[in-house]
Amino acid sequence: MPASEWDSMRAPFQEGAFPFPVKYGYCAVGRVESGPDDLLGRHVFCLHPHQERFVVPRSRLTPVPDDVPPRRAILAANMETALNAHWDAGSGPADRIVIVGGGVLGLLTAWLAAGLPGAEVTLVDVEPGRRVQAEALGLRFALPDSAPQDADLVFHASASAEGLATAIGCAGQEARIVEMSWYGEGTVAVPLGCAFHARRLQLVSSQVGTVSATRRARWNHARRARAAMALLADDRLDALITLEIPFGDAPAALPAVLAPGWPGLTAVLRY
Repeated sequence: MPASEWDSMRAPFQEGAFPFPVKYGYCAVGRVESGPDDLLGRHVFCLHPHQERFVVPRSRLTPVPDDVPPRRAILAANMETALNAHWDAGSGPADRIVIVGGGVLGLLTAWLAAGLPGAEVTLVDVEPGRRVQAEALGLRFALPDSAPQDADLVFHASASAEGLATAIGCAGQEARIVEMSWYGEGTVAVPLGCAFHARRLQLVSSQVGTVSATRRARWNHARRARAAMALLADDRLDALITLEIPFGDAPAALPAVLAPGWPGLTAVLRY
């Protein structure tokens, strides 16, 4: 975490400060035990560090609809990021769309794209095993060497220089590449030579902290959060949760999850 971003990257209700010690993490789903009558007993989502109980203002809660299981509702923050990226991108029906990077964010972005009528959506990843998740969500899959070209729109979510180069190579004439990756304080090589200028490509950033300019006049964060939560009402999205860890086992289990090469997607801490 670069020092210049210590303030902007603070999580809601964070305790401590970067670089360490810090109490971070933010995808919490729980049941309201005390509060307004209309919320008592309901499941809610909150951006809050990991702990068994917490007290927050009602305005920071997003109710979980009856058709979204609490376990799946933890994906709401990533879904919100994917939704915002599509607003930034200007995705449309019948577009040829490529998503480079098959982690949770890339898969959710691709799933949203696949819902556009007539859209041709391909997920590109270096891990052949991602084909299983892609096909479960109704997506095409390709390894980088066989990634489609001449795309109308490309999303990059691999957080690697190689992935960004692949994304640029997939883009067609005057296409837009939406960069969703977070690189921390690293410097990333970007291939802006060759045909980048001749093809008049656009490279734009997307970040969830601010509602996309295309919606900002009418949408606030709460409305966007509710919309993202409602989008989770699809049983196929359970495939994005690949490990469940009892909270008491977290100290022993998390190092493997955080290590390079962990093959899973989302790990749930169960209280």
